[in-house]
Amino acid sequence: MKLYTKTGDAGSTGLIGGKRVPKNHLRIEAYGSVDELNSVLGFCRVNRAGWVDELLAPVQHELFVIGSHLALDDTQSPEDWKLPPVPKLAIDRLEQQIDRAEEELPKLRNFILPGGTELAARLHIARTVCRRAERALVNLADQAKVDADMMTYLNRLSDWLFAAARLANHRAGVADVIWESK
Repeated sequence: MKLYTKTGDAGSTGLIGGKRVPKNHLRIEAYGSVDELNSVLGFCRVNRAGWVDELLAPVQHELFVIGSHLALDDTQSPEDWKLPPVPKLAIDRLEQQIDRAEEELPKLRNFILPGGTELAARLHIARTVCRRAERALVNLADQAKVDADMMTYLNRLSDWLFAAARLANHRAGVADVIWESK
């Protein structure tokens, strides 16, 4: 099979099952944003900071599952294609990890700017991409059925990425960058 198919040259793409939609369709925007987030998380993992690499590995797999569900049209169910279920238990896992991070971190008393260590900056980029993916899902949900757990998962993941960015700075002995309102 060739990597290129030429079927998208006119601005359409295929969903799972073959239905063609425009590349600017809300569904494509949603799963494209989730795919972009997954790529940014891969960028966060390249430095191989053990704890980040270990915690983000399952997240990347979970995002792939979410993307596969989003690539279905409204007439199909995940069971039709034997897709893994949306990771509902992962939401609890993310919350527990956020709680553990907050126990280790100094109390947040100010708004902070993205930055500090390189890893923290990468995690902040991932957080903003995650928020965009969440907005894309909300837009899609205005017009199509979207599993609410996917939106909850992305919302919690963005919180997790914020906590992880702060934790990356803290563990490196680098202070968060405090926003100055002057």
